[in-house]
Amino acid sequence: MELGIYGLGRMGGNMATRLVQGGHRVVASNRSRGPVDEAATLGAIPAYTMEEMVGKLEASPKIVWLMVPSGQVTDDAVDHATSLLKPGDIIIDGGNSNFHDTQRRNAKVAAAGMHYMDCGTSGGIWGLKVGYSLMVGGEQAIFQHCEPIFKTLAPENGYGYMGASGAGHFVKMVHNGIEYGMLQAYGEGFEIIEKSEFKPDLREVTRVWQNGSVVRSWLLDLAALAFAEDPTLAEIQGYVQDSGEGRWTVQAAIDEDVPAPVITLSLLARFVSRQDESFSAKVIAALRNQFGGHAVKMEGGEFGGVKHEA
Repeated sequence: MELGIYGLGRMGGNMATRLVQGGHRVVASNRSRGPVDEAATLGAIPAYTMEEMVGKLEASPKIVWLMVPSGQVTDDAVDHATSLLKPGDIIIDGGNSNFHDTQRRNAKVAAAGMHYMDCGTSGGIWGLKVGYSLMVGGEQAIFQHCEPIFKTLAPENGYGYMGASGAGHFVKMVHNGIEYGMLQAYGEGFEIIEKSEFKPDLREVTRVWQNGSVVRSWLLDLAALAFAEDPTLAEIQGYVQDSGEGRWTVQAAIDEDVPAPVITLSLLARFVSRQDESFSAKVIAALRNQFGGHAVKMEGGEFGGVKHEA
């Protein structure tokens, strides 16, 4: 098939390459020139503006796949693409958009006579080699029309139709919420081991767990790679960002009256990781000292504090 890809970042560039390798005609575009030049060396047709990209698409309906950051950047890209395309053409949002935004954009694109598909995309920097997990929402007939693209991008059985507009991004949102919980569990488990009296080599722990254990997974494989590069993670600071999907998943759980304590606490733990020193922890320590005389850690590292009568 033929399609244009706009947004050649870490995932978009690799997706363009995988599609070229799969025999598709890919017109690649980006806000900056460098990634477009690189995509051209790998077999894509370069386009240095969205106008040029749409102009170089020859098939009908034209397909434009957007791989840009969520929020206003996606809104701007959708509006730009809509102004260049004709009724019947297709826009696919492969980024991590909020599903509410997706539904709003779908209504706007549909009013212009075009089709809007949302494709939750998982696979990160490994997608070029092993393929991307694709969760697609929108019109089922358009999904079927674009299916050769999804089939090339995904590993075997790695893509599927999730339902009406927004369903793809909704399922990807929950996927990332689950990921938050899994990452937190691995992090806590390895810290318990690392702090223990036994001090086993964490590379050895991951090797054993990778083979036959109940907790084996791709994330565990990645932990093994991380420990191989830096056995004590001495070069890494424990500062963990969140890209939005965890927050949206927690909000969806609240809206649906679904108890989701693990995902919620894993999100809050990321907030804690960004504090050099938690003021709330200071308050708790001070209160414990006040009501129970519990020692507090003072500036300089020593423990102290006044003991009070019960």
